Amino acid sequence: MSTVTHEAAEVRPASPMTSCRALATDYDGTIATHGVVDEPTIEALRRFRASGRTLIMVTGRRMEELKTVFPHVKDFDCIVAENGATLYWPAKDREELLAEPPSPEFVETLQLAGVDPILRGGVIVATFEPHDKAVFEAIKKHGLELQVIFNKGAVMILPTGINKATGLKRALKALEISPKLTVGVGDAENDHALLDFCGFSAAVGNALPVLKEHATVVLQRDHGAGVTELIDSILASSPSVEPAPSEIVTP
Repeated sequence: MSTVTHEAAEVRPASPMTSCRALATDYDGTIATHGVVDEPTIEALRRFRASGRTLIMVTGRRMEELKTVFPHVKDFDCIVAENGATLYWPAKDREELLAEPPSPEFVETLQLAGVDPILRGGVIVATFEPHDKAVFEAIKKHGLELQVIFNKGAVMILPTGINKATGLKRALKALEISPKLTVGVGDAENDHALLDFCGFSAAVGNALPVLKEHATVVLQRDHGAGVTELIDSILASSPSVEPAPSEIVTP
């Protein structure tokens, strides 16, 4: 009797892999090493999508910036950019803003405080440490409802309530895929919301220890090799899937 119970426990983690219909992956530090995605990782991502599944990138980068370093955006069904503030649909070359950007006065205050660089997207405003103090002072000065998200030295300013999970939720709703059938993978602080939102989560081998504690599994390999490891596990569990009907489950 105890043997049967043990075998069931061993099989259970493979179930989300078998039912996986979408992969939501971070970019920097996850599929990319120093901003570049190698060819074996590109091939693995293409194999995943060729299996009939949906491929989504969830990144803190702005689309303008991402396109300059990653020429394969069309290999993805959707890109959740600016840490959840925008959606980009590669097939239509269309970007959708999910929130309002901070006011010009806020940006001007940062400039007057000597904050440099100041990176602006459709919604996001970003800089780097140690400018976080000036950012908080500017938010307080203008009485703005903004949040600051840190990511390995980057300081990202976004409307309150916007994160990778909220952006992914909008993408999955449009794609008619349940978050319970989505596998998320990441490496850093701003990936917590992403991993918590997905039905199954993974941290690449180079991920921060605190993120590894949140993940369902910790991959043995780093960066893109770790994502390739994850994709191989998914495809081994179920080589292909039929196009999914609407399976939206409200979290």
